[in-house]
Order: sequence, then C-alpha cells, then structure tokens
Amino acid sequence: MNAHQPLLKLTRGNIIESQHFGSIAVVDSTGKILNSYGDPYVVAFLRSSAKPFQALPFVEQGGVEHFGFNESELAISCASHETGQLHLDLIHSLQLKVGLDENQLQCGPHLPSDAKKLREVIKQDIKPTANFNNCSGKHTMMLAFAKMRNLPLENYLDITHPIQQDILQTISEMCMIDKSSIELGIDGCSAINFAMPLFNAALGMARLVDPFELTESRAEACKKITSTMLAHPEMISNFGEFDCELMKASNNKVITKRGAEGFQIIGVQPDVINERGVGIAFKVTDGDKSGINDDLVSISRVRPAITLEILRQLNVLNDAELKSLSNFGPEKVLKNYAGLVTGESKPAFEL
Repeated sequence: MNAHQPLLKLTRGNIIESQHFGSIAVVDSTGKILNSYGDPYVVAFLRSSAKPFQALPFVEQGGVEHFGFNESELAISCASHETGQLHLDLIHSLQLKVGLDENQLQCGPHLPSDAKKLREVIKQDIKPTANFNNCSGKHTMMLAFAKMRNLPLENYLDITHPIQQDILQTISEMCMIDKSSIELGIDGCSAINFAMPLFNAALGMARLVDPFELTESRAEACKKITSTMLAHPEMISNFGEFDCELMKASNNKVITKRGAEGFQIIGVQPDVINERGVGIAFKVTDGDKSGINDDLVSISRVRPAITLEILRQLNVLNDAELKSLSNFGPEKVLKNYAGLVTGESKPAFEL
C-alpha cells in the first residue's frame, strides 16, 4: 500500500473534487523525529532544495573571501531566482567579479518567472540566455569554486569532477547518510541532484540551522548561508514569491527553500520549537506543478499551504505572521473567473 497520505483537499459544493497526497518529516538536529505524516522515510529528490548544501563546500573552503562575495551574491548562489532584472544584474556583476563568461554556464536558458521581465521578454522578443535560468547563481558559484582551485571548467557538472565530489561528500555528512545510499540524477539545470529519505533531508536542514555538532569551519559556513538567506530572501526567489515572503514574515525564525516536483525544505531556528534547531522536509507526490495567473505571476497550489499548516501546527508562526501570509494559505476560498465562490482549498493532515 502507498504510505503517502492526503495533504490538501479541494472542494466544490459539498464534494471533495481533488486531493494531493504526500509525506512529511520533522526532525531536530540530534536526529530525533519530532513529528511525521505519511512515510517520513520515502526517498525523494531534493531538486533545488539542495542548493544551500551545494553552496556549503564553496563557503567552507573560503570561496566567499577569495572572490569577495557580498551577502546578496552568496544568497543568489543558493537561489532559485525568478529572473527579475535585479537577479540578472547581480548575476552579471558576479560573473565579472569572478572572471567568468555567461556562455560557460551549462544550465541552459528558460523564460523568466518574474512577471515584469516576462512581459518585457515577450514584447521585445528577447531570446533568454543562460543567466535567465533560475539556477544561474548556483552554476556561477560552481564555476567560481572550480576556478578558485585551478580545476577544469568545461566539465564542472560531471559527477567525477572534484567540486561535485565535494558537494556529494558534504551532503552525505550534513544529512548523515552514506554516499552510496544517495540516489543521483540530472536536475532540470543539468547539475547533479540527490535523492534520499525525507528524514535525512530534514536532518540536514536541522543541522544547517543548528550546526552545534559540526566543525568550527563548517558551522561558520552554515551560519553564513542561513544568515544571508534571511538577509536577502528576495535573491533566494523574488519579492512576492512564497519562500521570500515567508522568510521576511517569520522574524528570522524560518529558513526555507523550494524544490521542483513538490519538494520543500524548511529550517526552524533553535529555541523556537525546542532548544535544538528543527528541519522539515515534505514531498507532494503529484509534483505540485506551478501555474500562472492572469497577472503572469507563478503560483503553486500545494507547497505554500502545506508549509504554513505545518508551521501553524508546530506553533512556529503566530497569528499576526500567519495573517500576513494568508494569501498563500493554509486555507483559501476558491473563486471562478466571474468572482463567484466555488469551494475551498484546505490542508487535510494532522502531524
């Protein structure tokens, strides 16, 4: 039997018309499971939720100081940015600082998710380039890491490349899972990606926000990454996007990073739920495919609502904080194109 359970239900009239299924793991930095739902050991790809971990060896080995990265530049190295003009400008200036050319990025181009930039691209018939990819910050960081160590640049995405091996080793150590147990795949941006049980992904995030057992150099690198994500959430995604708005609203309590195909990872700082830091990872089995509304704004149906409901049940966010994020959920009134109420969307789980 499938251990995944209903996460979100949508009603029309008195009928449940649609349901989204998945699993949740809530783990503290000592490795204790605090809460779960469905199967906390289901294996799933982290997708872009892995980006803070992928940046960690670069930061730990002195890359920030070597190139003089500022906080915004480190933030966009961990980002799934929306390709607003502020992101494109920062990526370009970062590449000039490192001494890289955009053509060296192997992520491929795609259309922007930023509504203003998307309109500009359509109206002016602009052909997107590699910097438009929402992973261009990560790829710039990987190339900078290779360049710092005088390593080849042309094969920087190959799993045998030393920087990819460093990333794999770091993720193994942070998530406390043997490298041989991590399933590897190719991400949408062509980089290596990693699949593991939700438990281990949540544990890694707990240790990122609460690196009390780690070496001094790694703990310091973890703090640089989490502090810069909180200081510049608009670089992690974009103004108005859920990850950004949650980090802005949570008063430095919550770090979050979305991943494709229904994955989300959240870190709760120490002394919020208990004295230790807490990591949360969940997977929506249908992938929670994003849509776009009439304002050309990208929206996700499931992950924001589920994230907010988890944080509500864990008493991480107070009423005022939840209210400021209410346009994302956890409960939403559904309306049709004429503005008539047709039903509601609401979480379907208890941790």
